[in-house]
Amino acid sequence: MTQRSDPPAPTAKKIRLPRQITVRELGEELGVSGIEIIKELMKRGVMASVNQTVDYEMASAVAQALGWEAETDAMGIAEAAEAAEASVAAVEGEIEVEEDEADLQLRPPVVTVMGHVDHGKTSLLDAIRKTKVTASEVGAITQHIGAYQVEINGHKITFIDTPGHEAFTALRARGASVTDIVVLVVAADDSVMPQTIEAIDHAKAAKVPIIVAINKIDLPAANADKVKQDLVQRSIVIEEFGGDIPAIPVSAKTGEGLDNLLEHILLVAEVAELKANPNRPAEGVIVESEKDTNRGPLATVIVQKGTLRISDIIVAGGSYGKVKAMFDDKGQRVTEAPPSTPVVVMGLNTGPRPGDPFAVVGDERDSREAAEQTAREETEAGRAVTLEAVSGDIAAGRTKDLNVIIKGDTNGSVEAIRQSLERMGEVDVRLNVIHTGVSNVTESDVMLATASRAIIVGFHVKTDTGARLVAERERVDIRHYQIIYELIEDVEKAVKGLMAPVFLEIIDGHAEARAVFRVRGGRIAGCMVTDGIVRRNSLARVLRDGEMVHESRVSSLRRFTEDVREVANGLECGIGVEKFDTFKEGDIIEAFHTEQRG
Repeated sequence: MTQRSDPPAPTAKKIRLPRQITVRELGEELGVSGIEIIKELMKRGVMASVNQTVDYEMASAVAQALGWEAETDAMGIAEAAEAAEASVAAVEGEIEVEEDEADLQLRPPVVTVMGHVDHGKTSLLDAIRKTKVTASEVGAITQHIGAYQVEINGHKITFIDTPGHEAFTALRARGASVTDIVVLVVAADDSVMPQTIEAIDHAKAAKVPIIVAINKIDLPAANADKVKQDLVQRSIVIEEFGGDIPAIPVSAKTGEGLDNLLEHILLVAEVAELKANPNRPAEGVIVESEKDTNRGPLATVIVQKGTLRISDIIVAGGSYGKVKAMFDDKGQRVTEAPPSTPVVVMGLNTGPRPGDPFAVVGDERDSREAAEQTAREETEAGRAVTLEAVSGDIAAGRTKDLNVIIKGDTNGSVEAIRQSLERMGEVDVRLNVIHTGVSNVTESDVMLATASRAIIVGFHVKTDTGARLVAERERVDIRHYQIIYELIEDVEKAVKGLMAPVFLEIIDGHAEARAVFRVRGGRIAGCMVTDGIVRRNSLARVLRDGEMVHESRVSSLRRFTEDVREVANGLECGIGVEKFDTFKEGDIIEAFHTEQRG
């Protein structure tokens, strides 16, 4: 018998690309549809129609993702090398297509307000907006859109009204870096509390400028000095103590200090020189979505680039449609929305997810095809971050960072673990403890890990049920330990690139033996597949009365007289197991395979 050898691994096909190429032309060169190119560009944060032009770096990154090796036909050797480096960076999400500086104009800052529950975040937002959203007024509720603008001295500020830092981080976890400034609200009579600490760490992880609003200074028990000192303990060094973070005393109740707070927001924005090009097709982020019984799906969006207009055709995740109407936060119809403007959009076929990017595309067919393809695939935004995966990346030189969240049962153990880990950094490897806490692992921790590509280590704590479900969905690695030195040892191996990969067992299906047949060379089991699927050559174990009696692999699989590759749930088949033939009726054959974690 002639043995069939595995074919050699395919090598990447080569293609020569110019400095500039349209999306349609790139698709033609690579032999794929323009929609496929648009989808690859969206993964890299670039929204373009089939007639728009992309530069060599981005085209090269897309070509590489589709199995091609790009070469330049219009650059020198040194310039080509720089382009290749830029291509790799683009694939890793480190760069985006540059705007022409001459086209950029100043835009309003987008601000998120966060803080501990009951410290006055909502009251502060209400006072700034000069409405009473929390006063159960029907009109106010219908006008609440999750984001709004105010104007001070002729300058606009956009506020995102999220429920808390979890929502802020959930947006960021889906790639929506929409916030320019975080206002951290701390009550003057209560000082720094657990949720304050979480909000601080979430804002730091996002690398967003922070302004502290010390609220409730009108109360007799107010102690702003204690707040400032407690903030220093969390590495929030305010300007008064020689740092660079403004701390503004305010009262949402009396209005004291609000103008000063708004002026500081504008000052921070001025220093940051926030700019965007308003004269291009709009791109932005979905903040909220809902279904109105009369108007259909509604989406609150914040425009980040370009100007959104009535009749524009947009795609947002698995949703698409023509903009039929737009409303501002006061419920007034508007015809256009420039950068940093929040509006409610009517006209999408379904409600998109908060955090989905949106973009204006060339025509409705493009938008429908792109949205349907996204909805069909729902591809994951990257592989799981595990200690083993990070260890392999460190060993291969693909990463220089390991982000860690520590949860423990006491402050003493958490601090001991933090100090041990922070001393562990190797040459060219940074270990960053981005958050610590004394409690079980929560959904907030998991969302922060998702957004920051971090692993979570827990010492003498459990994982909340909701957090576990989110971690499974988002593929976040949560490690639990009872002994500190085992925790330290695992992380140290990862930092040094020495951690061996861990393989997970995936159960494919089960089959129950209903009869036993003698065949030439032994016995096989006549089975009914009771769940999942059984494949020929799959790993398998034979279970009898709940105990394993043999483990090897499926050596033969037949349906009637035919050899088959697989048998699905509800079908009968004959199963032979390698090096085993002492089947009994009632035996369970469990088929499984293994996958490397991360």
